[in-house]
Amino acid sequence: MKINIKNKRGFTFTLIVTSITLLILIILLLRNNVMIHCNNLQVKSGPNISYQTTGKINAGTRVQILNRQDNWDRVVYDHSKIGWIPDWLVNNKTLKEATNLSETTVVLDPGHGGSDSGALSTGNNMEKTYTLQVAKKAAKQLQEKGANVIMTRDSDKTVSLFSRPSFSTDNNANLFISFHFDSSPENNTASGFTSYYYHKGLSLKLATDINRQMENIPIDNRGIEFGNFLVIRDVKVPSILLEMGYINDDDDFKHIENQQYQETVAQDVENGVNNYINSTY
Repeated sequence: MKINIKNKRGFTFTLIVTSITLLILIILLLRNNVMIHCNNLQVKSGPNISYQTTGKINAGTRVQILNRQDNWDRVVYDHSKIGWIPDWLVNNKTLKEATNLSETTVVLDPGHGGSDSGALSTGNNMEKTYTLQVAKKAAKQLQEKGANVIMTRDSDKTVSLFSRPSFSTDNNANLFISFHFDSSPENNTASGFTSYYYHKGLSLKLATDINRQMENIPIDNRGIEFGNFLVIRDVKVPSILLEMGYINDDDDFKHIENQQYQETVAQDVENGVNNYINSTY
């Protein structure tokens, strides 16, 4: 019996291609098969905390990632169930218990920066320095609770005022907080902390929830006010602007430059955000 060498070679080539394809598929499946390390991770029907909760995943559960969208992963879990979980929690090995806050994306906006110094203290200390310090401390507090924190700047660099609102839409954020220090026309003529909102509804609620936490700070709480600031006016998600004291008031500035004051404000922001998230979703 004659063997068709040409057909045999064709069969061998097909077998090799099929084997390579299967190997690639297996590698992709293994790479996208991951173990969850925290308990009580809520599974959503879509890629955001605002979607309906359809299930829960606990530590030790393996999930198969099907695709990613807007910082969320669409996964298969418990053999056949499908839903969405936050991508930033998939490989988080330090968070023990997921919460609403840990499934939230927060944009923090340290005002000014780079060529924009912001307001000045009576000793010519620049506002941009202290907005960044407080925002970094708030970021650390939120990240320790598992939140996904996006900073509009994390160093002394210039960021266009007009580009800052887009950080929220570009990152599928749930809320936006801008950090600033106030300044009066004349030195040492005004003092206090003010929480500003532009949009009513959830932005006003966010301002209220955070401002309520500020009763423990050592300067006057001037309350909540409407503020027509571009950086919160043009944001599509709940957003507020915090004026954390008057930088050109010497008494306020003693607190502004104090690390403990900054830590207190950061903790109050985290507590307020947590209250807002828990009562909203």
